[in-house]
Amino acid sequence: KMDSGHTEYYVQREIIDEQRLKDIDTNFNLCLFFLFFYTSCSTPRLKRSIVGFLPVLSWLPRYSIWDYGMPDLVSGISVGIMHLPQGMAYALLASLPPVFGLYTSLYPPLIYFIFGTSRHISIGTFTILSIMIGSVTERLAPDSDFLIYNGTNVTEEVDIISRDFYRVQVAAAATVLGGLIQVVLGLVQFGFVGTYLSEPLVRGYTTAASAHAVVAQLKYILGVSPKRFSGPLSIVYTLVDLFMLLPETHLPTLLASVVSIVVLITAKELNTALRQKLLVPIPVELCTIVVATVISFYTRLSKTYKISVVGEIPSGIPNASVFSEVVLDAFAMAIVGYAISISLGKTFALKHGYKVDSNQELVALGLSNTFGGFFQCFSVCSSMSRSLIQESTGGKTQIAGVVSGVIVLVTVLKLGSLFQELPKAVLAAIVFVNLKGMFKQYYDIVTLWRSSKIDLLIWLVTYVSTVLFNLDMGLGASMGFALLTVIFRTQREVELGWRERENSTVFVIPETVRTSDVHHTWMYLKGTDPETTTLGSVSDLHDGDTTTLDSSSEDTLSRDLERVSLGSLGKWTWDIHSIILDFSTANFIDIVAIKTLRNIFHDFSEIGVDIYLAGCQALVVEQLERGGFFSDVITEGRVFATVHDAVLYCLKHRGAEILHMGPDYDRSHLISSSTSPFDFIKTI
Repeated sequence: KMDSGHTEYYVQREIIDEQRLKDIDTNFNLCLFFLFFYTSCSTPRLKRSIVGFLPVLSWLPRYSIWDYGMPDLVSGISVGIMHLPQGMAYALLASLPPVFGLYTSLYPPLIYFIFGTSRHISIGTFTILSIMIGSVTERLAPDSDFLIYNGTNVTEEVDIISRDFYRVQVAAAATVLGGLIQVVLGLVQFGFVGTYLSEPLVRGYTTAASAHAVVAQLKYILGVSPKRFSGPLSIVYTLVDLFMLLPETHLPTLLASVVSIVVLITAKELNTALRQKLLVPIPVELCTIVVATVISFYTRLSKTYKISVVGEIPSGIPNASVFSEVVLDAFAMAIVGYAISISLGKTFALKHGYKVDSNQELVALGLSNTFGGFFQCFSVCSSMSRSLIQESTGGKTQIAGVVSGVIVLVTVLKLGSLFQELPKAVLAAIVFVNLKGMFKQYYDIVTLWRSSKIDLLIWLVTYVSTVLFNLDMGLGASMGFALLTVIFRTQREVELGWRERENSTVFVIPETVRTSDVHHTWMYLKGTDPETTTLGSVSDLHDGDTTTLDSSSEDTLSRDLERVSLGSLGKWTWDIHSIILDFSTANFIDIVAIKTLRNIFHDFSEIGVDIYLAGCQALVVEQLERGGFFSDVITEGRVFATVHDAVLYCLKHRGAEILHMGPDYDRSHLISSSTSPFDFIKTI
């Protein structure tokens, strides 16, 4: 009935005791069972399940050659050209013969074509995963285990063929095991696991990994053979040994390295300067490899000047006997590879307006690694540089990935033997130059010092532990420390928060918006798909172009991807004009959450929706200030002491004018300026 403008409801039901409740529960569960059985066995449900596991069936039958064929062809050729130098160079990072980088650029993209849900990411070799594989292969197959015996004497010569054969087996085993871990995690709906890698942790980890990569390439650049060290402080021992070997530097190799580095840096800078005038970037790395191979072949560098070249190509299959020795490394690679791929996938999906399934991506990546391992591939994930080329050259679907695989296949079949004369120093130079973006991440220390000391501590602990304890133990230690900081801050601020809010009253607004974890924020909007409305933060991690946290450099993700926002998508309709985020339960806010909030404010302002914060503790406001959240656009006037104050402000400045109802809507429920804040909240 209606009483003084309020609606009251009366519900009549029987009195229920515990026994009656159990009877009702039994009957209800029986009905649910039959309903579940019926819906599971129905044809539409079965069809959706098959299509969900094989996403290619959802778009390939409707593929338009006229609309998508040429863009995918051009994009695939461009990406395939990039695969060639990157594959061979990153195989060197993995301490494997370069041709296995080509295998890795061929088979996994074909598997991802069938099972993947992203249309734009390029699957293949990646810097960090190559370094992680290299740490495993050199630990389990060091040079000292393959010294050639001459009777009773041991020579200094290494049986390279036997060593590389075993290293291929080890790499394949780690790849297969990591892929199986990813498949299992995907099947048990564990796609959220990547959210435990916060941005400071990821950036500290990748910066430390780049340090390992540089040290690993120094022996190829200098032309020396340092001892192989493993375990904690191995990088320190390796640097000491390299320093002792400096007088033995092979000058022809050093000259080839320096010339290659200078040429690559100069050409890349020219590429950057002329990028507005070029339809496709000049394949600098491929040109360098071709020229170096031709020069090496005709001048016989390997025989005349003793410069180390790629040489013969071994083969091998996964060695299951080493599974127990690589399980921790495989798990670390599975998590890192997935975190990188899902970040890129969601970025492109949001820009182009389609859905990326987190759990299916785990399965797709896992199957790519599992099947790839049986074809002598090492661990793969998406690459920022190749993905950007695939998207910017007009790629529409993963057909572009198939085309790039064909380019690599032709190279392996027809031109693979020609690369045997390619100097390893040139490949090391390519790796060295591609790591320049990682070097810029050291500026994160300055940025985090100004904005968040806790995030700085996470970055430093991650970096130091990864450098000193190697990549596998470093990742575990850094994740443990990051979780401890969350627990510490939560417990500490809860105690302080309760003291501050003991006598305060907070109005709780329904969940129009909610945050899901400390480091990533998603927007769940009523009536929409949570996956397609993701506004979460995306790590800036990418190979060769990584920049600082607050950098505005032309190398940043925002340079290569157009600004993705709700306004640019042009398909959003709203029945609200204001959203109030109740921060009364937030104990602290880190730099990633601040960046996400800033993007939320910007995106919703483009479609005429104002965002306000309410109930922020003094510490949270202080962290917002230090993190550079407030500006001329987002002022402190957007932050209110309570939800009540924020609602009154919204009513006063915007009222109910935005409630767009149809002609048949009951206007007796319209909100007037005299409506109380509490009623306003209930109406929302």
